[in-house]
Amino acid sequence: MGVPRVFIDGEAGTTGLQIYQRLARRDDLEVISIAPDKRKDASERARLLNAADVSILCLPDEAAREAVGWVTNPKAKILDASTAHRTARDWIYGFAELTVMQRDRIAQATRVSNPGCYPTGFLAAVAPLITAGVLPADFPLTVNAISGYSGGGKKLIAQYESLRAENLGESLAPYSPYGLKFGHKHVKEMQQYAGLTHTPLFVPSVGDFAQGMLVQVPLPLWTLSGSSKAVPTGQQLHDTLSKHYADEPFVKVMPYQDASQLRDGNFLEAKSANHTNEVQLFVFANDHTQEALLVARLDNLGKGASGAAVQNLNIMLALPEHTGLD
Repeated sequence: MGVPRVFIDGEAGTTGLQIYQRLARRDDLEVISIAPDKRKDASERARLLNAADVSILCLPDEAAREAVGWVTNPKAKILDASTAHRTARDWIYGFAELTVMQRDRIAQATRVSNPGCYPTGFLAAVAPLITAGVLPADFPLTVNAISGYSGGGKKLIAQYESLRAENLGESLAPYSPYGLKFGHKHVKEMQQYAGLTHTPLFVPSVGDFAQGMLVQVPLPLWTLSGSSKAVPTGQQLHDTLSKHYADEPFVKVMPYQDASQLRDGNFLEAKSANHTNEVQLFVFANDHTQEALLVARLDNLGKGASGAAVQNLNIMLALPEHTGLD
């Protein structure tokens, strides 16, 4: 039997290109590519989608849904990097660390949705606390997050980098919140896989740096006072996360309130997990005021996109999970 064949539909995009670069160096699989002049040829794309063992969709949502409709080979597996199928029935969510059974579900699936970068950080920090009952499912959660501009795709990357090249000083605003009408497409994904009663209040922003992200979840634990739910300490939050991820290679729970992680003793860098497939989790807390802050740091193009896709691909093909991620 030959090596598995992998087709990336949308190979020329930001995520597709990163995935291709990660896979092209490998000899344990074959990447089959579409000819540049046929990238919009539906019949040729359909042929390759049905010929590959696994196809990775790096497409806009509607194009991803259309592409899935072309697959007639029951053995052809699909890994969708768009948001089109992340909460869809009959699709398995591609966050292997979410539950003890999730990795097995991915391995057995023919349809897997790659998580979003912001939801990856949020779910890594919050889902184990909800599952363990440390936080109630109806806790009013807020998510404040910042990502490098590469998360905006080719257009935003070009905008930032062209302004830099013109030596205009600050390329764009150093910190720019967006999605201020709320109802961002990521919140349903966050709610569903964290097991929350309500959607979290999500405020994303883009920073004046290319790559990296911080996902911050403040916890006003004092709101649990007087309820039937005990108010957890910061150490309890940290211990719960540490237990959940004890055997996970790609989620690292950092030492509790470790000041050495802070630049100048005050600042948490957004870019320190870049070029890894890690989610780094931090817990900061003040038990006296009953306040805590959960922070996830990851590479928005790594574990937040292409790294997670390669990890899921390895699981789907029963290949060593670290392959191509070192």
